[in-house]
Amino acid sequence: MPDDLRERVLGEFIGPGGEFEMIDAEVRGVPMRVYAKPLRTLREVALASAAHGDQDFLIYEDQRCTFAEHHRIVIGLARALREEYGLAAGDRVAIAMRNYPEWVPIFWAIQVAGLVAVPLNAWWTAGELRHGMTDSGAEVVFADAERAALLDREVPVIEVRGGRPGPGVRAWAELVASLPADTRPPEVAVDPDDDATILYTSGTTGRPKGAVATHRNHVTNLLNTVVNRRVETAIGNGGALPEPDPGAPRPGALLGFPLFHIAGIAVLCFATLAGAKLATMYRWDRELAAKLIAEHGLTSAAGVPAMMRDLVEHGDAVRGLDGVSTGGAPVPPDLVRRIGGLGSTTSAGYGLTETTSTVVANAGEEYQQNPDSVGRLVPGAEIRVVDPATGSDLGDGEVGELWFRGPQVVRGYWNLPEATAEAFSRGWFRTGDLGYTDRDRVYVVDRLKDVVIRGGENVYCAEVEAVLHEHPAVDDVAVLGLPHPGLGEEVAAVVNLGAPATAEELRAHVAQRLAPFKVPARVVVHHDPLPRTPTGKVVKRRLREQLGERG
Repeated sequence: MPDDLRERVLGEFIGPGGEFEMIDAEVRGVPMRVYAKPLRTLREVALASAAHGDQDFLIYEDQRCTFAEHHRIVIGLARALREEYGLAAGDRVAIAMRNYPEWVPIFWAIQVAGLVAVPLNAWWTAGELRHGMTDSGAEVVFADAERAALLDREVPVIEVRGGRPGPGVRAWAELVASLPADTRPPEVAVDPDDDATILYTSGTTGRPKGAVATHRNHVTNLLNTVVNRRVETAIGNGGALPEPDPGAPRPGALLGFPLFHIAGIAVLCFATLAGAKLATMYRWDRELAAKLIAEHGLTSAAGVPAMMRDLVEHGDAVRGLDGVSTGGAPVPPDLVRRIGGLGSTTSAGYGLTETTSTVVANAGEEYQQNPDSVGRLVPGAEIRVVDPATGSDLGDGEVGELWFRGPQVVRGYWNLPEATAEAFSRGWFRTGDLGYTDRDRVYVVDRLKDVVIRGGENVYCAEVEAVLHEHPAVDDVAVLGLPHPGLGEEVAAVVNLGAPATAEELRAHVAQRLAPFKVPARVVVHHDPLPRTPTGKVVKRRLREQLGERG
């Protein structure tokens, strides 16, 4: 009775008197289930990390930073933002840089000071960065040298890892050297429903929107991660948590997600709370990733599916891991099976910036048995499957738009009341994703606006992509719709190949598994890597443009 066991174990954690008890509450006029304990804000998470003392926290190239040193910088910087820069509760502070280790204490200092962090996409152009600064109204920006050179100097700029800073720019090293030696945090009141971050959506179409997440949103996701891990551990141990193993290696994570993305922040929050080592890289490099895992005894890796597939190709690196966590883009079922075949536990989360990362989670043996499902709802989350045409709720097995409500759903978009009203209704967030439920499991089939409608038949691109991923010659693939004079649209597949294969061979491979109308009419070999956002999503608009230019 695995479902009964899961329900019992989960109830022991989040039920009355449980370590992570959930209670009924009303948040901004919306009834929901929220965590009553043990954490309420990100400020509390940051301050509690001091307990990990002189253990290594941040790893980057040949540099190390302990929790104690990190805590000293966080407290000093929080006080400087308040006292020297004169920032007040709710003011915004931008972070524009790669995954340098300095990113971490900057983020936590903003939370300790009761301010709002605005992580800006490190891949953005100068115009996009300036829009993020102007749109958010950031009062201060921390930027690496590459980004600092692109920014206007209308607000104070603190440059990280630069040379000699230009006019109006302060060097990070000089700021850190000036911080007070004592570790008394600024005395500020932070409420669970105060704003904590403004994270801009990936913007594969249109201008990015700033999703405003509160402390409750982030802490809910963090505690859901803790609870789900404990539930999986207890189930694997017959229903009870095993006794702690004093000889077990200290947890450590390789972070492939960008820190400016909600998935990267989710990993950061968990590592900070758990006292885990966190290794980052300037850019993704499989050989360096494997080296970091081996040298530092890292126990897990997290990144988009394309990164984790690349790591799987190394083989030995994954065999040494307790867990591999992936998300940010659809996870092909064959990747889940391959990771499991190497003896590592796979976990993945379905979520969006607007749901503060994971709203549906899948992990462990259950994920291996159901790799085409995104998993089960996390504690506190509710789901509706809605007919896009009528707005009516659909039953099990019927495909519709996925709507979610819960304490992890953000309060809306920054300074965009019309977009907020369109996407959020009475606490429900309309994801724009198509999917269905089957008892307690959730399945995502495609983006609402990305379905290929071929002669009246819906073709879900993710389904065709999953099948093509199973072909041994295919390294990467994107399926999309192209205009057709008779059918309206036809199915096209753009592939990167790692071994020779003809278009007919790939079409035949799909035809063996799917209905004829789902078989790509066109298969195009793309010799360059598929264009992706920093979060791993293929920019299909760019592929359509390229195919259109090729006729």
